[in-house]
Amino acid sequence: MTCYMFTLGIEMDPHALFAKPNRYTKTALAGIICSFIMGGLVTPMFRYFPDENKLLEFTLAFSTMISSTDSPLLTRLITHLKIGKSDIGKLIIGAGMHTDFVCCLMLSIGYIVVPMPAYCQNLLGRFEIKKTVNVVFAVVVQVGFTAMVSPMLLKWVSNENPEGRPMKGPHLVLSIAFMVLMCASTTMYNYNPILSAFLVGLCVPREGRVSRWFITRINYMLTTIFFPIFFLWMGYESNFRQFELHHPATWVRLSVVLVVAVAGKVVGVVVYGAMSGVHWPESVAIGMLLVTKGHLQIYLAMKVIGCGGVTTSTGIVLVLGTFLTALPASRIVASIIRRAKKRAPTHRLALQMLDPSSELRILLCVQGPQNAPASINLVEITKGTADTGIVVYVTDMIELTAELSDSLERDEALQTATVKDRAVMERRDQVTNSFQAYVADNDDGITLKRTMTLSTITNMPQDIFILAEDLMIALIILPFHRSQREDKRLDSGNPGFRYMNRKVLRSAPCSVGILVDRGLGSFEGITRCEATINVAVIFIGGKDDREALAYASRVAQHSQVKLTVLRFLVDNSVESAALYRIISPEQEKEMQLDDECFTHFYERHVIGGRISYMEKHFANAAETFSTLRSFEGQYSLVIVGREGGMNSVLTRGMNDWQQCPELGPIGDVLSGTDFSMTVSVLIIQQHRLRGEIDGLDEDFSII
Repeated sequence: MTCYMFTLGIEMDPHALFAKPNRYTKTALAGIICSFIMGGLVTPMFRYFPDENKLLEFTLAFSTMISSTDSPLLTRLITHLKIGKSDIGKLIIGAGMHTDFVCCLMLSIGYIVVPMPAYCQNLLGRFEIKKTVNVVFAVVVQVGFTAMVSPMLLKWVSNENPEGRPMKGPHLVLSIAFMVLMCASTTMYNYNPILSAFLVGLCVPREGRVSRWFITRINYMLTTIFFPIFFLWMGYESNFRQFELHHPATWVRLSVVLVVAVAGKVVGVVVYGAMSGVHWPESVAIGMLLVTKGHLQIYLAMKVIGCGGVTTSTGIVLVLGTFLTALPASRIVASIIRRAKKRAPTHRLALQMLDPSSELRILLCVQGPQNAPASINLVEITKGTADTGIVVYVTDMIELTAELSDSLERDEALQTATVKDRAVMERRDQVTNSFQAYVADNDDGITLKRTMTLSTITNMPQDIFILAEDLMIALIILPFHRSQREDKRLDSGNPGFRYMNRKVLRSAPCSVGILVDRGLGSFEGITRCEATINVAVIFIGGKDDREALAYASRVAQHSQVKLTVLRFLVDNSVESAALYRIISPEQEKEMQLDDECFTHFYERHVIGGRISYMEKHFANAAETFSTLRSFEGQYSLVIVGREGGMNSVLTRGMNDWQQCPELGPIGDVLSGTDFSMTVSVLIIQQHRLRGEIDGLDEDFSII
C-alpha cells in the first residue's frame, strides 16, 4: 500500500488546491460535501461503530471513505469502456482524480489528530496535544524538504541520464534512497507510512524520466505481485464464518452503505449539474461512476476490523459494499453511449447516406493551376442534374514557408493575414480564372466558392478538417502527390503532400477522394457535350466500395459519361480460392450490406440500360492484377474504393509490392508509376468514425 499511495501521489496535482476551481474540481467537491454530510448523519443511526468513546472519530473517517473515489480504477474503467476521450469521460476522470486527491489529503490530515494505532491499543485514550504538535512539525518538515529538494535532485538525475540511454545505477540508487528516506522520516513520530508515502509523492514532480520510471516499475509490480497478494490477504482476514448472514441488521447496514454512497454522490453532482447546465441523466451517470471504490477503501475497511472499531460482520459489509460500487460501471457507460447516439447526427457525412436529390457539397483542393483542368472535368461529371445542384469550394493548398511568412501583411486588430507574394497571387488568379470561365459557360446548378489553406504541411490537414466541418462538406477531393510529366509518366512526387493526404485519410470528418490525374483534364468537350468519357467503377466489397458506387450513381447522370460497373467476385469453383476463403461474422455482415447496396444500385441504374454491367470471377490476385492491366485504352477514369477487397482472396499478396499503401490494394496498382499513361484514377474512402464505439466518434460530446 505504501508503493500504491506513493505512485498515486505522484500522479496527483497539488497545485489544484491553489488554482481557480474548474469544472472538474466543482463536480468533485459537490459530490464530496454531499456524501460526507449524508454519511455523518446516517451512519450513527445504524450503529456501525458500537464503541461510543470514539464514535465521532470513526464516523468522520467512515464519511471520508464514503466520499472518496478510487481514481486509478475509475480511469482504467472509463478508458477500457472507450469513452475516455469524450467530454463526459474527461469530466469523470478529472472529477475522480480531484475527489481521490481531496479525500486522501483529508485522511492524511485527520490521521495526525486521530492516529489509528494509538486508538486501537487504547480506545479510552485521550487527545494528546504534545504528540500531535510533534507529528505536525515532522509532516511539515517532510513535505517542505521534499518539495524543495526533489525537483532539483530529479532534474539533475534526468540531465545526467538523457532519453535513449540506460539509467546509471548510482543515480537510480540515489533517487530511490531519497524517496525511501523521505517516506520513512515521519514514521519515527508514529505517523502512518502509507499516508507519508502519499504526501511525499505529492511533492515529487510528475514530469521527468525518474518519475516516469517510478510509476512504470511500481505499477508493474503492483499488477503482477501486490494486487494478487492483497486480495489473498483480504480473503484471509475476512472471516466469513463470523458474517451474520441471517441477521437482518447485516443486510440493512449493507443497503445503507450503498444507498448513502450512491445518493450522496448523485445528489451532489445533480445539484451542481443543474447550476452549470448539465442534463440530469448525465449528472446521475457521473455521480454513480464517482461512487467507484477500490484498493484503499478495502484496505481501510480491513484495518478497522483489526482495530476492533467494528464487528467482523460489519467490516465484511464494508468490503462487500466497496466491491459492489464498481459493478454497474459498464451498464452506466452503455446508457451514456445510447443517449449520445440519440443526440448524434442522424446521418454520417458520407455520400451513401445522402439523399440523391439533395445538394452535394465538395471541398476541391488544388496545389496549383496544373490541377485545374482535371478538377473542372471532375466537377462536371459529378454535378448531377440541375435540380440537385452542387456546391464546390475550391481551396488552394499553399505551404507556409519562412520566406512566405515574411511577406504576409498582418492585421492585428482583425487577426488576419493577407498574402502579398506575387507568385502565389498569380497562381491563385490562374485557378480562379479557370473555374470562373467554366462556371460562366455551365451555370446550371453549380455554385462556386473560393477559399485558401495557408499553413505548414504539418498543420494543413487540421486546417482542411476545420474548413470541411465549418462548410458541412460531404466529400473532400485531394490531388495525388505525384504529377504527370511530359513523357506521360508520373514523377517521384512531393513527400510533404503525400504526408498530408495520409493524415486527411486517417482523420477526415467526411468522405475523401484522391485523384490521380493522367490526362483527365485533356477532355475539353465534356462541358459542351461534344466528347464522351468512358468511366469504370470497380466493386469488390466493403464500405469504401459502397461509397464509390454511391459516387458513381451521380456520375451516371451526366449525358456524356459512359459508365461501366465491374463487379469482381471469387470463383468458388477453384479449389485454391475456396481453401483461403474463411469468413468471419463481421465479414458476413459486410457481405450482406454489399449485396443490399449493389441490388439497389442495379435495380435503379443497370436495369434501365443507362449503365453497362460486367461480372468477373477470379481465383486469385494474379487474375485480378492482369484484368486491371487491361484497362489501358478502355477507360479514361476508374473509380475504386480505398479498402475495397482489402481482406479478399482477390487481392491477397498485392501488399507485397505496394508503393502507396494508403491508397489500398486496388488503388495502389492503378496509381503505380508503370501502370498506365492514360487512365486516371479516383480512390474514394467513406467517412469513418474515430474510435471503437460503433456509430459514434470516440471524442463525442453529450454534456
